[in-house]
Amino acid sequence: MHFPSYPVLSSVEALKENRVPGDLGLVLKSRAKHHAIAALLNKPYVFEDRPLVVQYEVNFQDGIDCGGAYIKLLSDSPSLDLEQFHDRTPYTIMFGPDKCGEDYKLHFIFRHKSPINGDFEEKHAKRPDTDLRKVYSDKKTHLYTLVLNPDNSYEMFIDQSSVSKGSLLTDVVPPVNPPKEIDDPKDTKPEDWDERAKIPDPEAVKPDDWDEDAPAMVPDPTAMKPEGWLDDEPEFVPDPTAEKPEDWDEEMDGEWEPPQVSNPACQTAPGCGEWKTPVINNPKYKGKWKAPLIDNPNYQGVWSPRKIQNPDYFEDLEPYKMASFKAVGLELWSMTSDIYFDNFLITADKEVADRWAADSWGLKKLVASANEPGVFSQLALAAEERPWLWVVYALTVGLPVGLAVLFCWPKVSQNPPRTCNTAGDESLEQDREEEEEEEEEPSKSNDTASDDEMKDADEGLQGSGHKQAVRKRGVRKD
Repeated sequence: MHFPSYPVLSSVEALKENRVPGDLGLVLKSRAKHHAIAALLNKPYVFEDRPLVVQYEVNFQDGIDCGGAYIKLLSDSPSLDLEQFHDRTPYTIMFGPDKCGEDYKLHFIFRHKSPINGDFEEKHAKRPDTDLRKVYSDKKTHLYTLVLNPDNSYEMFIDQSSVSKGSLLTDVVPPVNPPKEIDDPKDTKPEDWDERAKIPDPEAVKPDDWDEDAPAMVPDPTAMKPEGWLDDEPEFVPDPTAEKPEDWDEEMDGEWEPPQVSNPACQTAPGCGEWKTPVINNPKYKGKWKAPLIDNPNYQGVWSPRKIQNPDYFEDLEPYKMASFKAVGLELWSMTSDIYFDNFLITADKEVADRWAADSWGLKKLVASANEPGVFSQLALAAEERPWLWVVYALTVGLPVGLAVLFCWPKVSQNPPRTCNTAGDESLEQDREEEEEEEEEPSKSNDTASDDEMKDADEGLQGSGHKQAVRKRGVRKD
């Protein structure tokens, strides 16, 4: 590691939370200061027919207000001196998170060399579509991965999930290849060029009854001063309880005047002071007359300068082949301290990066998951920051319970509850058979029974039938 001319403001230490035993990282310790540190690679990385994978871990242990946590791949050049590493040291790629205020970014910037004049220009990849707020605030270790392919495609990952991808040829700003034609800087618009699509109608005449002097607002003719209005009472009066300060110097401070307060006499009146008639919109107001617009017969369209061949035009179909780099550096300024970095990796194989992540970042993720509070604890913590969530919790739990009690609780009945079971079903079937037998008995005994017997039978049948009917209706109702 090389510590440049900036003061040493970092240390090697363990995470504050969710520590993995024996695991240490590089921690930015000071806020509102510049930080820089760099390390040489074993050999320069040359862009050939193989991918480039850049990967490292970041943990904003105290969140972050404004600052970055990106890395720079420093370009290979004879003048590279890591002892003098600063913000203007040439780099090939800059990659990583950056935040200030509510602007959450994940940078991927590369410097492209013009084959015409040799100048370098920064190219910025499009912003990720994913909401990045969580990775800046959850105080967990996150894994950042950039993959560049020889076919000019790129992809960025956070925690091994893709957040943005595109092409170096079409998805960066400004474009790698300039336009073939540009506006002629020497071309100027002719003085008689007419860009007006609409013009005032030259034949239009202002109507005779159009009054341009009519005011927009006029006094309300229906308004009347409220009864009890105190015209002679001011709206504000000097405070009778105010006293001049003892240290008041009239030569320096001028003549002292007590502060004004609302007039007590006006509190029971509809108003005080001079009454003025309220104003309303003037129904006769028309404003300044203007001729209506018509199509301009001389309209020539919007002028634009003529196109000429771009003298700086070139076509680079392999922007992946960037300038080689031979060092990795952090050159940061942050308003938040205790930013944790770990496990920087430069490789040409994504599978190698994934295996490395499983053995390093994966362990941190397991420890963090094991230390996470339960669901109820998380809900309570969320409610501490947002007390109104308690109302949501109460409604979420109480409403279903209340509805269940309202619709499912048995209604109170005056009749004793019946028990439906197999024995009850057998008894009901037996009662039906007895009812049928009793209905048949009177018909069989019609020829032999006496009138008294028939009367007794009829009385018995009516009483028995009434009871059975009641029982039958009761069963059906239940």
